[in-house]
Formats: sequence, structure tokens, C-alpha cells
Amino acid sequence: MPHKAMNTAVFRTAVSIWIAIFSVGGHGQSERDFESEFAQPRVIRSSDTGDILVVPMAQGLANPFDLAFRNNGDILVTERYTGRLRLIRDGLLLPNAVGGVPDVYSEVFRAGLMSIALHPDNDALVFLSYTKPIKVEGEIEQTVALVRATLDGEQLVNVEEIFVAKGLDRGIAAAKLLFEPDGHLLMSVGGAYMYMGLGDYAQDPSVHYGKLLRLDINGSPAANNPFLESGEFLPEVYSFGHRNQIGMDFHPVTGELWASENGPQGGDEVNIIRPGANYGWPEASYSRQYRGDWVSDRQWQNGVVQPEIIWWPSIAPAGLAFYTGDKVESWQGNLFVGAMLEGRIPGTGHVERIVFNSRGQEIRRESLLRGLGARITAVKQGPDGYLYALADEEYGAILRFELPRAQP
Repeated sequence: MPHKAMNTAVFRTAVSIWIAIFSVGGHGQSERDFESEFAQPRVIRSSDTGDILVVPMAQGLANPFDLAFRNNGDILVTERYTGRLRLIRDGLLLPNAVGGVPDVYSEVFRAGLMSIALHPDNDALVFLSYTKPIKVEGEIEQTVALVRATLDGEQLVNVEEIFVAKGLDRGIAAAKLLFEPDGHLLMSVGGAYMYMGLGDYAQDPSVHYGKLLRLDINGSPAANNPFLESGEFLPEVYSFGHRNQIGMDFHPVTGELWASENGPQGGDEVNIIRPGANYGWPEASYSRQYRGDWVSDRQWQNGVVQPEIIWWPSIAPAGLAFYTGDKVESWQGNLFVGAMLEGRIPGTGHVERIVFNSRGQEIRRESLLRGLGARITAVKQGPDGYLYALADEEYGAILRFELPRAQP
């Protein structure tokens, strides 16, 4: 392992200070009564749509992080800190968690059970990303791992760890999963975090952190990955120079992969991902450190792909989805991005709606759900054509967006 492990006591002290000063919410952050907030639907306004009804479902999820839809109508949700996989059936949260989930290391801030993806040809084949403990020079550290399992009723069987990332996770390496149409699995591995001295991970060819990976269903490098032959980077690497990528989706017209990227303060991005491309972190960035100084002295350099969308101040963008459904026609083709908070102000989470013109150029942004203030970690379109979001709170919920029914 190319980076010497930070002394565990020093690391935990640094994390404690970071939580106290720079916490972005969740995991006990909010004092708001979300149990009351999620007790009934709420009506919000959308600029060119009018009233939108936001319907809470599966209330009582504990810090949900990601969700996946099955063809039979079931919804699977990961709970980051509890390490539980929850099952929602007919809109109701089942009392017992899905069994067979591997042990998850969540003793460090932002570590735990993260993303879930279901194989496009067999939605009983489940893939989960999570943090696991490893021993380095006699100290307990952690890294990101990927498991594959089969869902049999309410139990995972044939659970197999198929990939373990090279490098160390400092508790914020949000490993997002997304299947390509051809069946390859994309897996982001963040954690190239300047505050913990790991910013160079993103440009380091010998670690997986700060990279987007492309794998087959056995956890091996995809056959046509950009660095498979050259050896310039690890063979799993698809693109590099990233921070934390928590949202990914394919453009419904061009088929391009769009990915959100956040941290630390300002300069949050959405990028169009190209195989083998460098996205600059931390050598070229629009971001500032939490203490205020610039991460880099330049925002552009040769060989670095510029972001498609930038936020200043930060909104901590998380999950994203292009809407193609028929439930809210005026939203078709719009990009929706979950925001965990804005300008490092607690209670400012929302859903960002981005509108494009016929040439694919951004023309308008709109913030939805500002009155709720919950951290939104995932945004996805369901197979039923509705848009869904996850509220990441200690008492969390799934939120469904729909048009109000006409009064008789």
C-alpha cells in the first residue's frame, strides 16, 4: 500500500474535530422533528408546473443512502450507519431488515453501507458497496469493498466479496454503483480528501480512491477499460481526478454518463464522464478548503476535463437522475440532483432541478423542497414513472413527487 497509515488515535482525533467544526449534517445532526414532517404529504411549487405533491413513504428509515427498484414493485434501501438493507413492499417498510448483509464498518463518520445496484437482466442479483475494516501496520483502518449476492425472499444468499479497493478510506468515500446498459458495473470510489492529507489519491495510479471504476459482474476489470493495456493506472480505472461522486445517470438522448462530485466547500460539479479522462482534482479545481483557502491555484489546465455544471456556494450534490417519465410532463429531460446542504448551513438540503434548452444547454435552475430542509442523498426515477428522493435523516423516508389529483 503506497500511503503509510495514519496513526489511529491521531486519525480519530482529526475526525472528531472535523465533525465538530465542519459537519454537513446527518448521523445525529438534525434537531428537526422529521417524524412529524413525514406524517403526511406536502404541496410544493414548481416554477412552470404549479403544485407538486410530495408523498412520504417508508417513514422511519435510519439515514437511508441509496435505493433500487425491483420489477415486482419492491424497493430496496441501504441504511448507511446501521448497515441494514431494508425492503419496502406496497409502499410500506417491512419491520425486519433483509438478512445476509455482510458486516459493515461504520464506527467512523460517513462510513457504512452505501450503494446498491441490481443487475439489469436479473434483479435478484444484488451488488452492495460498503466500508470494511482492514489491519495496516497493526492498526485498524478501513477501505471500500463490493459484494455480490442473490436475493431469495427476504434473505441474501451466495454472498461473495468480489472487489476490495486499494488505498484507505477516511470515512467519506461514498462508493456509488450504476450498471451500464451492456451489463458492466460502474463504481465510484471517493475519499481523495484534502483535510485528511489524501488529496493526491485522485491522481495516484496505484490506488482506486478518487477514481471511477468499471467492472464486470465478478469484480474484475471490464474487458475494454482504457488503462487495461497500458498499465498507466490500475486496470479497473475508467476515469480519475475525482472527489466524492455520489450521483450517476445516463443522458436519455446522448447516452453520456453524467456524474455529480462534491467537497469540500464550493466548486461542486456535474461532469460528463469520458473513458480515461482526468477531471483535475486536486490539481485544477473551483473548490475551496473548509478553512477558506483555494484547493488549487488554477481552475483549468491542459488535459483536464472542465465540469458541465458548477455550484458556488456548495450544495453538496449527491444522487442525480434525468427525468423521462410521464407523471410530470413539464419535467421531461430535466436533471434532478439531491442536495445535502447549501453553503455549509444545516437544514438547507433540497432537490435541485436543472432545465436545458433544445441544444442541451442549461437555462434554468430551481430548488425544490427547501421548506423541508432534509439531506437528499439519492434521486431516482422509478419504473412507474414517478421521481423519488431519499431523505437522509435519523428518521428518514422515501419521497415521491406527483401531480395533485383533481378534486371531484
